[in-house]
Amino acid sequence: MPLFKGPFDRLRAPLFFYRLSLIIPYMLNNFSLSTLLLIFVIILLVLLLIIQQIAMSHKLKKIRQDAVKRSNAVKGGQLAEQLAPFLPNFPCNPADAHFLGQPIDYIAFPGLCEKNTVDEILLIEVKTGSSQLSQREKGIRQAVEAGKIRYVEYRIN
Repeated sequence: MPLFKGPFDRLRAPLFFYRLSLIIPYMLNNFSLSTLLLIFVIILLVLLLIIQQIAMSHKLKKIRQDAVKRSNAVKGGQLAEQLAPFLPNFPCNPADAHFLGQPIDYIAFPGLCEKNTVDEILLIEVKTGSSQLSQREKGIRQAVEAGKIRYVEYRIN
């Protein structure tokens, strides 16, 4: 039940606290100094807990906002990966590119659809904004640049 209700709340509240301030000194005269100190410490601890709770809720709110922001960035990146072959300056014909997703976004065989011969093999990683290559992607790039790539035919009998 609310302490004050009605159209004159703003007038009643100051009166209530004024009357309370008149009563408190009479109540405090009945307590010993150690009891008053204990009451003060308890009130102080409760106030500190309230302040800590408010700070934690603000911190949690910021963490949630950051998580939503990151999630939206990931979704945007995934959408860009799917649309990349149809955007300008893609390194080959979209029909020659095959989506893998992980650990490389696309493997492409330029010339395969138009001339039925493969001119080269491309491993394509799509990046948006200021995103960087992951350690796995850097390792794959280094392996390709070092010529550590081969063709393997795997037969199942």
